[in-house]
Amino acid sequence: MNISLLLLTIILFCICIFLMLKLCLIKHSIKEIEKSFSYILKSDTNNLITISSSDKDIKSLTININDNLTELRKQTLQYKSGNQELKKIITNISHDIRTPLTAIKGYIDLIQQENLSNKQKQYLKIVEKKSNELTELTDQLFEFSKAMDIGVKIKKEKCCINEILEESLANMYNFFKAKQIEPKLEICEQKIYKELDKHSMIRVFENILSNVCKYSNGDFKVELNEKGMITFSNKATSLDATTVQKIFDRYFTVENAKKATGLGLSISKQLVELNGGEISAEYVKGYLRIQIVF
Repeated sequence: MNISLLLLTIILFCICIFLMLKLCLIKHSIKEIEKSFSYILKSDTNNLITISSSDKDIKSLTININDNLTELRKQTLQYKSGNQELKKIITNISHDIRTPLTAIKGYIDLIQQENLSNKQKQYLKIVEKKSNELTELTDQLFEFSKAMDIGVKIKKEKCCINEILEESLANMYNFFKAKQIEPKLEICEQKIYKELDKHSMIRVFENILSNVCKYSNGDFKVELNEKGMITFSNKATSLDATTVQKIFDRYFTVENAKKATGLGLSISKQLVELNGGEISAEYVKGYLRIQIVF
């Protein structure tokens, strides 16, 4: 009886050892899959998941994941190809529209120099207004085309935020002058350096400044503190707290801002995040405040 019990104990002990080894091998295989899967998702590679385990269930799981990865890559390529084709079509359409528009505007300028009756001036004013609206629509097509390029890789380097901000403000000088906006600047004397893509950050700042030109009632302030926080604030009575919550949504436009494309701030948000920063907006006592932190 004692011998039987001893044998049973030995057998159970061996089974436990076997199961523990099996469990360790499964855990090792799962870690292998997790590591390979994470690497494949983060890098642009056609590699598939490989494992050292000979367990048939683990192998079956790996094959299933690889099949799904292959299908995902196929769909991604189709999406990118379709995006590029659509962008090409939109760009061509925009160019095709701009050519006759330029001619129309030229003839409008010539006709305005003629002696016209009040009725003719009224009709010409309507034609000019409609041609300007068509120009705005064409610009929106270009903005849409640019928005589709947001996924391009950025090249980071050590950049001075002070200089990028000042350059962007200088580029928008004529727009501020036309809108009779005089920015109040509070930019720290200390040079703030960050690892950023300069060209994308100029685009971010100019998109925000362009937004200011559309919505500002004339009171505009730009701040850059020693911690590298950038704050744009302007009085905007056409906005409200609910609207500002959606201001970074793609294609969202303020109802009474006819010239807005709804793309500028959405693009800015994506570019800021690609540069490792955060952007936020709030509406306080009639003022729109946009903050960027890296």
